[in-house]
Amino acid sequence: MDRLQDLLSHDRRHIWHPFTTDHEKSIPPEIIDSASGAILYGKNGNQYIDMISSWWVTLHGHTHPEIVRAISQQATRLEQVIFAGLTHEGAIALAHNLSGILPEDLNRVFFSDDGSTAVEVALKIAYQYWRNVGSPERRHFLAYHGGYHGDTVGAMSVGARSGFFGHFTDMMFEVTTLPFPFTWDGDSDITERERVSLAALDSWLGEFGHETAALIVEPLIQGAGGMRMCRSQFLRDMAARCRAAGVLLIFDEVMTGFGRTGQPFAALTAHVTPDLICLAKGLTGGFLPMAVTVCRESIYQAFLGTAFERALAHGHSFTANPLACAAALASLRLLMSSQTELALKNIEHCHRIRLLEGLAKHPLVGQPRVTGTVAAFNVLEETNGHSLVTGQRIRDFCMTRGLLLRPLGNVIYLLPPYCITQAQINTAYDLIEAGLNQTYKI
Repeated sequence: MDRLQDLLSHDRRHIWHPFTTDHEKSIPPEIIDSASGAILYGKNGNQYIDMISSWWVTLHGHTHPEIVRAISQQATRLEQVIFAGLTHEGAIALAHNLSGILPEDLNRVFFSDDGSTAVEVALKIAYQYWRNVGSPERRHFLAYHGGYHGDTVGAMSVGARSGFFGHFTDMMFEVTTLPFPFTWDGDSDITERERVSLAALDSWLGEFGHETAALIVEPLIQGAGGMRMCRSQFLRDMAARCRAAGVLLIFDEVMTGFGRTGQPFAALTAHVTPDLICLAKGLTGGFLPMAVTVCRESIYQAFLGTAFERALAHGHSFTANPLACAAALASLRLLMSSQTELALKNIEHCHRIRLLEGLAKHPLVGQPRVTGTVAAFNVLEETNGHSLVTGQRIRDFCMTRGLLLRPLGNVIYLLPPYCITQAQINTAYDLIEAGLNQTYKI
């Protein structure tokens, strides 16, 4: 116990955790000692079902032996090498395998380190592309209200209306934000909201399309903005308008990639091929930081030439790190297996039974929604005369009973690793329902 208290004391003294507010008065963080499958094991002896895939990165479960083995074997041969002027087999294989899964000619892979940077690279590619092809007037970007694309300056700019970045507004470049047609199960007004959103896009493109470089969107699910979901047909209609106006389309699949929407990529689920796609989080199965930005061949060709000014002047020390490549290759093999295909279907089926046919009837549950392995709902705050900050109360209730959640305000979501069992999913829904009942004394 003394050792545990020492660790917590050092944590409080030295570490700046993300999204920290009143640190001195907050509940001490749980110290996780180990993990396996969907279970986290705390140093205090407690166990927790990881129902959020540890910030959406863990695909196949913690410490998956195949990925562990791949990293271990790679570490004995090559742990790191500069990627400017050199290459290695793992990066070549990973780029080739990704290109084989992605649709059409999305086959030029630029490696980086995290989701924010993958987005930043996509924005820089889109901006410079138009300069390289002789259309420098195309410099404006479109995004969607509520979208979140990361924490670097460019990523903040296209996610400024997500509510995360008020302090940094004067650092950002101008972006036009369009209404996002958020929908849910039983939504009777979605057709009208889609019409309004597409009309706003039509209006902008009609007047300023010739000045627009790209539109960026989180396809099918806006993640940090509240797990807000849209329909595939809307994405197809939006993409058609971008193509007609010559505007590049960027899919931010940092969260939705690698099976979350039921297919390996939301682009495949929605049957839409963007011009650029940003991938991270689940890329290495949650083992190591890595991201990629993949673009069409025609975009890549615009950066070739004898003058350095045409090149994309962007790079990282750990670009295409061999250990991360080994983890990603192992994770991709697991992702494309028949076992994972079945797991994705089973998770979605469980969500639809437990949420859409069950918990959705609860008087405190609003806007229930499911896309692939992701389920979410809003907790209705106005109940029995109370107006409460709901997410934290439900989180704390579940955490003390062995379930890890991280609500987004009053949005409760479940985004489990693919190794999750039906029993574990049922436990999660049982605890959430009990938390709703107890917290609001129904």
